[in-house]
Amino acid sequence: MTHKIISYFTFSLCLLLSLSPFVHMHPFAYSQLDYNFYDRSCPRLSMIVRYNLWAAIRNDTRMAASLLRMHFHDCIVNGCDGSVLLDDTEDFKGEKNALPNRKSLRGFEVIDNIKADVERFCPSTVSCADILTLAAREAVGLAGGPFWPVPLGRRDGTTASEKAVTEQLPSPIEPLENITAKFTSKGLDIKDVVVLSGGHTLGFAQCFTFKRRLFDFNGSGKPDPTLDSSALTNLRSICPKKDSANSNLAPLDSTSLRFDNAYYTNLVSNTGLLESDQALVKDPNTAAMVNSYSANPFLFSNDFAASMVKLGNVGVLTGKDGQIRKKCGSVN
Repeated sequence: MTHKIISYFTFSLCLLLSLSPFVHMHPFAYSQLDYNFYDRSCPRLSMIVRYNLWAAIRNDTRMAASLLRMHFHDCIVNGCDGSVLLDDTEDFKGEKNALPNRKSLRGFEVIDNIKADVERFCPSTVSCADILTLAAREAVGLAGGPFWPVPLGRRDGTTASEKAVTEQLPSPIEPLENITAKFTSKGLDIKDVVVLSGGHTLGFAQCFTFKRRLFDFNGSGKPDPTLDSSALTNLRSICPKKDSANSNLAPLDSTSLRFDNAYYTNLVSNTGLLESDQALVKDPNTAAMVNSYSANPFLFSNDFAASMVKLGNVGVLTGKDGQIRKKCGSVN
């Protein structure tokens, strides 16, 4: 683990330099956010986040995937404002317990621990939205993935919406056309769909999210004909045809704890887990990108870093909008 962290920090510096043209090409990152936002007000921020992530992943290897997913779920629903972290109140039913997130999103305690540490050193200074964005970056790095520079200065939202989750969050069983429309409504594009779907190189999915592929694809009473037969046999052993198996976990790719391009090589060999993932190979608008990333892991890492910067800029609150929460689960 120590060797991995040293390698990650070395690679971080190299990739930061290689991404500098990308940063200059996208001035929107400067117009709202600032890479040096907390340099004076909270200089230990990155170190605090990094140490907490290292400890969390050492304790639970799935945590890297969980925090990457939480960041995506936050940003794609009404922007990167930390609203996914809010508990329900008398005034609103929030995102945390919406159907796609309930008993599914995890890692809230890691963000709470980071926030508590940050408050000790820099009270009422750093937003939960920025902490979650940094945590996602560190999680990917500690799992062997790329580094990317994170512009900071997001502020926290003061409300959350359960309804917004069901309307805006992509579903693993909806058509690629619908998923792409949800991305483009946030200022992202079809390349970001393919690249950010590659985040499924980490983690697991519950059986209910893909079970119909195994037994009753599109109401046919038969499995998905495009699913590799040996993969089908293996998945049926993990997810038998009974309701009690719905929460069983299956790996999203063949190296589910390591950030790499195996997700794309699995798609090319028809062993992708989710319908929404395997659909990327079937669509002529996305298949070429899948093939490129399956053949070139460095290209994937570079493009993933760039798409994560774009994702982290979706719908941010800055200036005097929103607030800096004292605790991430509740508004001040």
